[in-house]
Amino acid sequence: MKSASLRLYKQLHTWSGIIAGFALFIAFYAGAITVFHEELAVWQTPAMRQATVERIDDAGARIAAFHAAHPELKGQFAMMLPSAHDPALTAWWFDAPAGAWQHRALAEIGRGSAVAPQSDLAEFVNTLHFSLGLPVAGIWVMGIVSLLYGLALVSGLIVHLPVLLKDLYALRPGANLKRFWQDAHNVIGVLSLPFHVMFAITGALFCLYGFVFAVFDQGVAGGRLAGEFETATSAAVTRAPAGRPAAMLSPVALLEKIHAVAPDMEANWLRFINYGDRNATVEIRGASPGTLGPYGGIGLDMVTGDVLKLEVPGQRTVNQAVLGGAYGVHFGSFGGVLVQWLYFVLGLGGAFLFYSGNLLWIEARRKRQTPAQPLKARRMAQATAGVCIGSCAAISAAFVATMAAHAAGADPAVWARAACFATFALLLGWSFRRPPAQAAIDLLNAAAVLSAAIPLANGIATGDHLFVTAARGEWAVFGVDAMGLVLAAGFVALARACRRRARQGQPNSVWTLAAA
Repeated sequence: MKSASLRLYKQLHTWSGIIAGFALFIAFYAGAITVFHEELAVWQTPAMRQATVERIDDAGARIAAFHAAHPELKGQFAMMLPSAHDPALTAWWFDAPAGAWQHRALAEIGRGSAVAPQSDLAEFVNTLHFSLGLPVAGIWVMGIVSLLYGLALVSGLIVHLPVLLKDLYALRPGANLKRFWQDAHNVIGVLSLPFHVMFAITGALFCLYGFVFAVFDQGVAGGRLAGEFETATSAAVTRAPAGRPAAMLSPVALLEKIHAVAPDMEANWLRFINYGDRNATVEIRGASPGTLGPYGGIGLDMVTGDVLKLEVPGQRTVNQAVLGGAYGVHFGSFGGVLVQWLYFVLGLGGAFLFYSGNLLWIEARRKRQTPAQPLKARRMAQATAGVCIGSCAAISAAFVATMAAHAAGADPAVWARAACFATFALLLGWSFRRPPAQAAIDLLNAAAVLSAAIPLANGIATGDHLFVTAARGEWAVFGVDAMGLVLAAGFVALARACRRRARQGQPNSVWTLAAA
């Protein structure tokens, strides 16, 4: 390849990585935590931890009572079946005046009590993963970032292809910090390349599907695609209401019906269409373990139990198989605990990839003959510390605030968001008020304190200390608390390394305190 072409690809790799790197760091760090979504759901709601999983023997009568109490829903609502992670039978419905989905356990509805504030920490961390927590435009931003991510991967592979085999496993610590960071950046990027390519493709598709859908709908299908979208992407069957009431099959009877056609599927979601009507249908969704795309659905007649549509592993269309596989490989839902931990490690490795890319950009612009460093290098160093380390501390703050809200009887969802965004803004501002090295040390210490406070806050608010949860076998709660301690230890180690570098490293750098 000509040297001019190589320089062009190097510039593409550098600037696409710089532009998208901050957003991708947050997405990967939050995404690594989101892998344990169900475990977070248990940790965030203390009342669920020792609750008995509800039986659904009488669920039919309770669902009918809910339907009778909410005629405004016109039979359009859903039910989440009880499980170890959420032991209650929970109703979900779309609140048109509020413009948002609502949910509440049927047992609470029957008591007529006020709706208690709901904790949604797990969903909030997932929101940070796919939209950075930005309303409306966030998912579009991440779609564009995913495209830049793909560009950085392709250009980076081309740039390093000539020396790929020779330097693939090289990791050379020493006085040449740029070479060390380059080696670490390259080995992580190359060894996890298939993982990153998959994320770039699926991330762009998931975030930009609305745009792609609109283009195909208007440019190819002449506006007819919208009417076929649900048919192509779900097992739901919608029929016009007959206007005649009929007896509905109970969830127990429905589960018996689907067990006959899909014995491996573990159902967890019932979506009712025209409940109570002669033409009522239900879409039952669940997972079939041991498959790449585990999630599937079955459409049934609510009166007769006849199977109207089947979309489960091994018995679905190519469209559904591809869609299910894409979701499975993106979220790591196709395997068990081992795959979850693998995705967790790869997620943290991906976050390091973007952090180290910024460090390489800064190191490449270092003036080695003078203590005074370029302003753009100092600002990039401050921004890297503020955004990357600040976002880690902010997510830990959301965990702590969730437990503090439970203890104070406040709304955990509001407190988690307020703590997260306030902490991030405060630390980002602090990073620009301090020399880069001192800012990094300060923020790492803050992240360590907030992460260590996760199990502390849980113990104070609920009494469920690490030893208590381990003795009870509540490994989901224990794992989240232990994760907080592990992250705290990691941030402490990084703070010590940063302080050592600032005091003993080369003085002509933005990462030294001597130049401050």
